[in-house]
Amino acid sequence: MPAPNFPAKKIEPRERLIFALDVPTVEEGRRLVETLGDSVQFYKLGLQLFMAGGYYEFVEWLAERGKKVFADLKFFDVPETVSLAVEQLKRRPITFATVHGNDEIVKAAVRAKGAVKILAVTVLTSLDEGDLRDLGFQCNVEDLVLSRARRAMAAGADGVISSGLEARRLRGDLGANFFNRQSWDSTRRKPAGER
Repeated sequence: MPAPNFPAKKIEPRERLIFALDVPTVEEGRRLVETLGDSVQFYKLGLQLFMAGGYYEFVEWLAERGKKVFADLKFFDVPETVSLAVEQLKRRPITFATVHGNDEIVKAAVRAKGAVKILAVTVLTSLDEGDLRDLGFQCNVEDLVLSRARRAMAAGADGVISSGLEARRLRGDLGANFFNRQSWDSTRRKPAGER
């Protein structure tokens, strides 16, 4: 029986680990990839690295070495803009991409995705219940995560991103027939009152 925060579906052991290349430059990212060698096959490239320049060249460099790429850019904009952004990704060797937004944003990403798997961010791990109240949500974090996950899946997302704290409930309520990757930033929400 799998551990409660791991999916029951078969995922190649070498693909269970996605290494977050949260570094300020492509050069630093390349050094890490070369150091890790064959021990890591899947890399998450986020916004910091995107802003450093050379992102797509780095994606190609990784693909040439047989690596997989997760573009964690959390697209959040009007649906047409998100669709056009995802169109750019589908021309690249990218396995996963994240979007963050309402149903129409997720649907726009799904329509444009090609072979890229779209993962919808449920609730950023930096938000606590006080933040959610300030944003107008009248529910607890776990209920909001579940609601957003259900809506994302209904909109056609391939999976969701959540804190590991919500993974068990998501799997219990929604089943194991979707990707559910825990957040790579944190498995804990920030303490109440911390800003």
